[in-house]
Amino acid sequence: MRKHLVIVCSLLFIIRFTSIPAHATEYKPRNIYVVKQGDSLPRIAVQFGTSVNDLKGANGLQSNSVLVGQKLWVPITYEVVAGDTLRGIASAFHSSVHLIKAKNRLSTERLFIGQILKIPPKKMTMQGQHILMTREEFRDWLFHAQIKRKVTLIQQHHTWQPSYKQFNGSNHFQMLMGMENFHKRKMGWSNIAQNITTFPDGKIAVSRPFNIAPEGTIGPRANAIGIAIENVGNFDKGHDVMTEAQKETIVYISAALSIKFGLTPSIDSITYHHWWDLRTKERVLDRGPNYNVKTCPGTGFFGGNSTASAIHNFYPLVSRKMQEILASIH
Repeated sequence: MRKHLVIVCSLLFIIRFTSIPAHATEYKPRNIYVVKQGDSLPRIAVQFGTSVNDLKGANGLQSNSVLVGQKLWVPITYEVVAGDTLRGIASAFHSSVHLIKAKNRLSTERLFIGQILKIPPKKMTMQGQHILMTREEFRDWLFHAQIKRKVTLIQQHHTWQPSYKQFNGSNHFQMLMGMENFHKRKMGWSNIAQNITTFPDGKIAVSRPFNIAPEGTIGPRANAIGIAIENVGNFDKGHDVMTEAQKETIVYISAALSIKFGLTPSIDSITYHHWWDLRTKERVLDRGPNYNVKTCPGTGFFGGNSTASAIHNFYPLVSRKMQEILASIH
């Protein structure tokens, strides 16, 4: 009986400490929960001692629905070991020093071995359905998501209006709400047309859920299999000059989306609105008559809006960025 008790205790010890890293700064995050069959957001919240609203805020969830295979940041407890710092723990567990100090009522950053900390994941910046992110936050959000519809086409658009003149550096949500209202009230669409919006400061917003196809004048054929990106600005020659931050973001998210959906950058996977006939809604590439095609995403978009410009100036940047992203996550 004593032998059996020792074995059980040993197993409990192994389970207890293999679920917590030996050293947070050397740790691949395990505060990620993978949604299983039968899970619901309330059930997961109870399991991890948190709330549905906190889970939604930490993971940029636009509804209470979750899909099997979806990854969620969740709160955990962590036992401090030698060499740990609050900053290292925060970095390892997708949290922040401020959040950890507040959650554990710490007055300093001093830690001691054996100390038990509650680690809450940091929250994303959201307003309604709109999620405002950095490039790295978007990468994590995208790679954690489960998309239930087939996506084989990344659409590039520019807003034309609003342009850089309307962006003041802090009115991201105001601009998004303006576009959403215009699309719904003036255009008669069900929601904001685009899934993604990029801004001059390099920030990214996800608005229309990815599991819902975009709307817009590019037409149903492109939308049915598409993810639509609206890049704030008027990128026709002689108008807005794209910032380096926005350039980097457009390349980065195009690369991340290509990885997510298994796409190789080409005219068949990353498309410009200019290549689609407004009347027939068919792809015409460079053959469309000027009165039936938009200049979108702009005659100055990465050197132009032609297929040659995309092939020589845009796709190579996306391909290189794909390699960088893959190297960073392996």
